[in-house]
Amino acid sequence: MRTTTRTTRRAIAGIAALALVAGACGSDDDSVTDVVEDAENAVEDAAEDVENAVEDAVEDVEEAVEDAAGDVEDAVENVENEVEDAVNGDDAVRIGIVAPSASNDVAFTQSIVDSVNRVAEERDIEIQITDGTFVVEDAAAAIRGYADDGVDLVIAHGSQYGGPLEEIAPDFPDTTFAWGTAVDTFGLDNVFAYTVRADQGGYVNGVMAAQLTESNTIGVVGPVEVGDAKLYIDGFSAGVAAVNPDASVDVNYIESFSDVALASEAANAFVENGADVLTGTAQMVVGATGVADAAGIPWFGTQSDQTPLGEDIVVASQEYHWEIVLNDILDAMSEGAAGGETFTLTFENGGLVMVFNDGFELSADARASADEAIAGLTDGSLTTGLE
Repeated sequence: MRTTTRTTRRAIAGIAALALVAGACGSDDDSVTDVVEDAENAVEDAAEDVENAVEDAVEDVEEAVEDAAGDVEDAVENVENEVEDAVNGDDAVRIGIVAPSASNDVAFTQSIVDSVNRVAEERDIEIQITDGTFVVEDAAAAIRGYADDGVDLVIAHGSQYGGPLEEIAPDFPDTTFAWGTAVDTFGLDNVFAYTVRADQGGYVNGVMAAQLTESNTIGVVGPVEVGDAKLYIDGFSAGVAAVNPDASVDVNYIESFSDVALASEAANAFVENGADVLTGTAQMVVGATGVADAAGIPWFGTQSDQTPLGEDIVVASQEYHWEIVLNDILDAMSEGAAGGETFTLTFENGGLVMVFNDGFELSADARASADEAIAGLTDGSLTTGLE
């Protein structure tokens, strides 16, 4: 506004001066007229210049205000993000998984891979997987490697990894370890253990198998008699006995989690001896399911949904949802705990889920008895008889 006033005053002063000059000229009317017109034009030009200057100044101020408002908005957003990061933690939790077989084995390893991916849908985590480490020494090197790299949570997914883990964990007190299926934390504050009531789903499968067998001979291909494998097989046998005590459940532990050929050989032996229903557990079962598929014999799965191994012969599968355990472990870590606790999957906590193959024609009675068993094991009105 001061600029406008000064400019206007200068224009008026110019007109006054020109008027004096015109008066002095006296008789030269044309010259006076020209001078006045020139003065008016000068004033109009000056006024236009002033108007343009004001408009430019206003635009500059508006742009400056907009820029300042944007800066304030960005600053507020940054503060909000910093507060949120301070509350929730900015860095993703790094998880390293060491597993004995392929990530897509449709069995034990796939169960943890699928589960940690489900966790990733809800939490900010980074996942690294070293699979196929059926040689314990290789697994030990991978476990130590993850700890050396500063991974927050190292998961040793295999009962066979307990020995090396007990030696490695004390060397990395600031790293959290978890392993299973097991219940022993070795008395270490940075080791969690996790296990599963595999006998529950085994029992449900056994209830159905008892109604499908016509020869009263059922074959079970087991790996090593430990962990969830033994629990599943014992629960399966209990379920069969509860419904059909005349049926015989023959078990062959082949002493290997990964020997597909040996699993196939064991399944063939069962078929040759009259078994008309098969089940088994661990990653080597692809050998046994191949035999069941070729013979057209019903198969009951566990650990992962094994329908893809035989869409015509897989009746149902017990599926492990380790995300229940993983979320408990991550919650404990966020509260400052690093280990010393054991977690268990059950029907009750949602860690065990029965997946029925719609492509298999299961009788209504068999399905109803399975649903009844699931309900009873969930609410505690039924037990498998195992501890």
